[in-house]
Amino acid sequence: MSQVQFNAQLSNQINVSDEAVKQLLALTENEDGVNGVRIFVSGGGCGGMSYGMTFVDQPTPYDATLEKGDLKVHVDAVALGFLEGVEIDYQTEGANASFVFKNVFANSTSGGSCGGCGGSSGGGGGCG
Repeated sequence: MSQVQFNAQLSNQINVSDEAVKQLLALTENEDGVNGVRIFVSGGGCGGMSYGMTFVDQPTPYDATLEKGDLKVHVDAVALGFLEGVEIDYQTEGANASFVFKNVFANSTSGGSCGGCGGSSGGGGGCG
């Protein structure tokens, strides 16, 4: 059985804008025991995949880490497969401000659409 090399250090697989780094650091600096943030994906099926962020106290052995100055962004190997190429930004529109994930699931083959077997998603072909 061959050993698969796991690269625990991210460089350009995920991009976090300077403004997003600034806002994430502001959120994490007052939290006790927080080591960084985790980007995750969940769901699937007809609703598609969803994504989000949460605080992390310790990374797991399956996490890859992106270090942007004092900020550490952790992504597990499975989520990274869906999020490679994502850009995380922080945008303000009027009174609303939020983190924005751009180019999410660009490398995913599923695309979160329905109808794989005889459906109307335009996939051409059935489940044979």
